[in-house]
Amino acid sequence: MSGFSTKLFQSQQLRQEMKINPRLYHAMELLYLPLLDLQQHLKTEMEENPFLEMSEADVEDDVELGEDDKDDPPEDEIDWEGILLDGFEVGGRREQYEAVEVYQRAPVETTDLRDHLQDQLRLLDLTEREVRLGEEIIGNVNDAGTLTCELTEVVIGVNAWLEDVRSVAQKEVDALENSGKDQREDRREAQAELDLLFQPYQMHEAEEMLQSVQGFDPPGVAARDLRESILIQLRQLGRTDSLTYEIAERFFDELVSHRWADVAREMSVKPVEVQTVADEIAKLDPKPGMKYSPDPERYIVPDLIVEKIDGEYMVFVNDTSIPRLRIARSYQSLAQNKALFKGENKEFVSRKLNSANWIIQAIEQRRQTMLKVMAFIVDRQRSFFENGVQHLRPLTLREVADHIEMHESTVSRVTNEKFVQTPRGVFPLKYFFSSGLATTSGEDISARSVRDKIQKLVDEENELKPLTDQKIVELLKTNGVKIARRTVAKYRDQLGVLPARMRKRV
Repeated sequence: MSGFSTKLFQSQQLRQEMKINPRLYHAMELLYLPLLDLQQHLKTEMEENPFLEMSEADVEDDVELGEDDKDDPPEDEIDWEGILLDGFEVGGRREQYEAVEVYQRAPVETTDLRDHLQDQLRLLDLTEREVRLGEEIIGNVNDAGTLTCELTEVVIGVNAWLEDVRSVAQKEVDALENSGKDQREDRREAQAELDLLFQPYQMHEAEEMLQSVQGFDPPGVAARDLRESILIQLRQLGRTDSLTYEIAERFFDELVSHRWADVAREMSVKPVEVQTVADEIAKLDPKPGMKYSPDPERYIVPDLIVEKIDGEYMVFVNDTSIPRLRIARSYQSLAQNKALFKGENKEFVSRKLNSANWIIQAIEQRRQTMLKVMAFIVDRQRSFFENGVQHLRPLTLREVADHIEMHESTVSRVTNEKFVQTPRGVFPLKYFFSSGLATTSGEDISARSVRDKIQKLVDEENELKPLTDQKIVELLKTNGVKIARRTVAKYRDQLGVLPARMRKRV
């Protein structure tokens, strides 16, 4: 029986492989960063690298050198003088970099939903035991205002807390057991009070407290489902004797499914009355807690700007807030003292100077790549800028990558979380990329454009006879768009448009 050989041996093998060095990773990271993140990144780089500084608009770039300083260095030496004295400035137009005052809104502390409910709970005349139960219920209410667990779980949770507190108090009472006669009497009284105070919570107590919390503002809060939230809101509006309340209580699922004829038959009313009830319920808030949900403002600063000048669309990089970097002038004096370039000093200068030069080049490369990508997008989507979204053409990352002769992943990083300001508004760069559909004329049309056409058809339809998916297919075909019914259904779902049966009015 043969076995595996365990001997060591040597062999030669020739192969090609590509390794990504740390600087390339850093360059890709810079491409990925949006404008605000890039500002912070450059600020950190300037703090860590003494060779980097911001360039002033009125500083002369050229530095006169003496004849003795112009000698060529040996081939095996780094030309510190040339690099340091050149200044190596890279950036946008000089006139773009002006002093600009930037104002940032100070964050204001807001009251969230649970704080709002806690404040109302403390206004009630409750015992400490009841307050703790109310806090347990409020703690299980999510940001939408819905109770996220069964009431039995609330009781289990609050009883577990009660048992922990009782065990601590019980130790103090037990300590009186071995005391004198008077102390033993105090112990009996303390034990009786402890047993009364720490009785386990019962379901009926939780039910009563839940009803109290459900009476808080905002109306509909602490409901266990959407139906209960709607009923709470109707009760607070004084509509308990209305047809709306009765239908919502008995036929809520049918209302959600728009089965108005079935409800009308059960209630012995006209379908139009059920439809009116559904319209009234639709005006109520399905997520009452969201008005107190913290929603931090998001500021969008466009990375690129497209302007129409003399009939032509021009692309600019919005980098006025990005500092123009150069090699620090204060360190140019190092070039005059070559004795400093020895040992650890030389290693430090080499590392920091190379890093400074590299970051300056990387920023300029990022800028040029963004300009190339956006220029191609403007050229390809000119009809969009002229006529609107229905004239948006299909475009893929691969097409852009082939045009600018870069990898598709590079284009993806350039367009990620980047925004452009155009005469038609501010758009994410990803907005201009979408798949295409064929037309009868042989040209392709953007999927985003087709979705816009579907939305327009639905907005203009007869509510008494809404357009079916098949009818939309036929109407789009008359406009030269060839599309399958299932594709229409997919786009309709993406737009949040209900099927024709559920859009029908009576």
